Amino acid sequence: MSADRRNLELVTDTPPYLVCEGRNIPIEVKRSPRAVRIKLRIDPRRGVVLLLPKRASLKAGMIFLRQEIDWIASNIKRIPETVPFRDGVMLPLLGRPHRITHVPEQRGFVWAEDGHIYVAGAAEHLPRRMKDWTRKLAKTEISVWAADYAGKIDARYSGITLRDQVTRWGSCSSTGRLNFSWRLLLMPEEVMRYIVAHEVAHLRHMNHSAAFWALVDELHPRVEHAKKWLKSNGADLHKYGVE
Repeated sequence: MSADRRNLELVTDTPPYLVCEGRNIPIEVKRSPRAVRIKLRIDPRRGVVLLLPKRASLKAGMIFLRQEIDWIASNIKRIPETVPFRDGVMLPLLGRPHRITHVPEQRGFVWAEDGHIYVAGAAEHLPRRMKDWTRKLAKTEISVWAADYAGKIDARYSGITLRDQVTRWGSCSSTGRLNFSWRLLLMPEEVMRYIVAHEVAHLRHMNHSAAFWALVDELHPRVEHAKKWLKSNGADLHKYGVE
């Protein structure tokens, strides 16, 4: 038995979860009518996902999970510890650390200044205000660069939508709508700009052809540097703002 496995305990409550070095890691059970066998995957934000075919029992899923405990133990470190929006928490804002600072004597707004993100009002409203503020600021920052890059290639997009997806940082629909994760706000500006340039380039090329990559490189020359940063640090961004 590996050392990692010895530190992992399966709790078969409802819902089930794993205990790893004092952390409770949820197991999300999902059913799919298209699945033909039981599967497991690691989701950086949701924890361990157990996918069951329509007729498979939860008991069968738990047996499968136990059989795959070594695989889980070797991959569970991909799930970062959550960092909720709370007073005193450090949050990267365009890659620069800022401390969330509750100022109850102030009223009704949030602002960033000198390495702090000040949040006014009652403490129980802080998480919601931070959530609203980060989404609004992310859309503002992304919109500036989307307009700039689209202008450079004489392209138009139908709008910008912010989401909190795990599998991709951005996308471009066939209707010209640009979709981005709000977590771009947590990246260094150069990396955020690369993702925006990438999706804007899809307004010209809805593929990943040589012509597409040439256009991305024209808009944002430090593509490889941004890719390396995302590979090393991207998953870690999913820990913020999760209760």
